[in-house]
Amino acid sequence: MLALPAAAGYDCLIEPTQTVELGAPVAGLIDRVLVKRGDRVTHGQVLASLESHAEQAASDLARYKSQLAGPSQLAQSKIEFSQRKYNRRRDMAAEKLMSRQDSDDAEGELKQAQAELLVAKENREVAHLEYVQQSSQLNLRTIRSPFDGVVVDQMMWPGEIFEPGATKHAIVKLAQLNPLRIRVVMPMRAFGEAAVGMTANVVPEIQPGKPYTAKVVSVDRIIDAASGTFVVFMDLPNPGLDVPSGVKCKASLGKQ
Repeated sequence: MLALPAAAGYDCLIEPTQTVELGAPVAGLIDRVLVKRGDRVTHGQVLASLESHAEQAASDLARYKSQLAGPSQLAQSKIEFSQRKYNRRRDMAAEKLMSRQDSDDAEGELKQAQAELLVAKENREVAHLEYVQQSSQLNLRTIRSPFDGVVVDQMMWPGEIFEPGATKHAIVKLAQLNPLRIRVVMPMRAFGEAAVGMTANVVPEIQPGKPYTAKVVSVDRIIDAASGTFVVFMDLPNPGLDVPSGVKCKASLGKQ
């Protein structure tokens, strides 16, 4: 990669874009941890899970109830029968072959059957909402990766009890290494040299002969009075994870 022209180099540090410790929002027995330190993970990948047999059973039951079609079909059949009965009695009452009361009774049966169908549909919708709720509760017991990254550490193991807010408040620790975040410490006299969108050369301490191109994403607007410095943040693409984080570097500004 060709170096960009630069007037001076500044001390910098290569860091992960973000580092997070992951756990579950509920307490429970850790059932599985599917990754280990150093593993690469993708967004949405299952990393660990808590024991969830009871929650799985409740979710399956709620799903079964939400799929029941019998009550609706029964109510629909009653409507069809009541409709034919009402039509016959209405016609007979119109020809004075039956009392008006019998026709009214048939009409009442029809409306009752229609109401039963409405209740059956409402119950099925309630069952569906209960299934969604139970599924959400089940999902709380599965820990997934929030981004593409690398497992930095594993703090808990299968068989341990996980409790939010306890001393061990995380199961695994992840770091996002693509892109990398470059923290550049610049002297007060250099304020104004860096601007968002500007490119820069970054040379890692462990690869002094191999510069990389980064882009400025943030510039501090507050200068630290004690040290007379401010910080500039850059993003360095790292799709192959060729550049490690946690090492010092030198950064020289290029052009916007």
